[in-house]
Amino acid sequence: MCEWITGRNPVYEVLQARRRQPFRLQVAEGVQEKGRLADILHLAGLQKIPIEQVPRSHLDKLSTGHQGVALEASGYAYSVLPDILDLANQRGEPPFVLILDTLQDPQNLGTLLRTAEAVGLHGVLLPLRHTVTVTPAVVNASSGACEHLLIAQVNLAQGIDTLKEAGVWVVGLDTDPQAQEASQVRLDNSLALVVGSEGEGMRPLVRQSCDILMRLPIRGRIGSLNAAVAGSIALYLAWQARKTG
Repeated sequence: MCEWITGRNPVYEVLQARRRQPFRLQVAEGVQEKGRLADILHLAGLQKIPIEQVPRSHLDKLSTGHQGVALEASGYAYSVLPDILDLANQRGEPPFVLILDTLQDPQNLGTLLRTAEAVGLHGVLLPLRHTVTVTPAVVNASSGACEHLLIAQVNLAQGIDTLKEAGVWVVGLDTDPQAQEASQVRLDNSLALVVGSEGEGMRPLVRQSCDILMRLPIRGRIGSLNAAVAGSIALYLAWQARKTG
């Protein structure tokens, strides 16, 4: 199965990561070949990818935010959980994993994947069903960061059990007043952070599987944060704790 990746940063990161099979690159006629586009054309040349000059209207049919470039490539290559744990071991670091329970919004998933890559996460777990997956829209929303991440689709309950067997502490992000404040939770060791769906939060079985529930303190009148914002804040708190722990 192939798909079209559009946008200069997403296309560049796909070519940089070299985890997909590229088929052809389309560039809008008359576009200036400089900056990131020049980098894309250079990589395409090195990888011997056919380059086609096409009318901008042709790319408009693929995406409204194509920025004059589109890459036809194979679908996203998912990983498996053992690969994620192996990566942590190779880096000599305690595992650092993000678990996303039935997120529905591609923008939220893309934002979280971009943050995950920025903080050096070892991998991300998605459920097998009822979730947004790594589509071209998610690639675009993550600015291509997903191409450098190990993302696995698993039965989350079984995946959490596997992580626990590996000594990973599972922390669920929750808005319940009974959940512990982030300042009271140790985030500096082997950690899997669980972020629930936008509307319902974590499903009951996933919630019960967590070792501890953590909430972010809210000072203003709005009672909760967007899933991507809350998850990103928690990832940075964990990253800071791991750096200083």
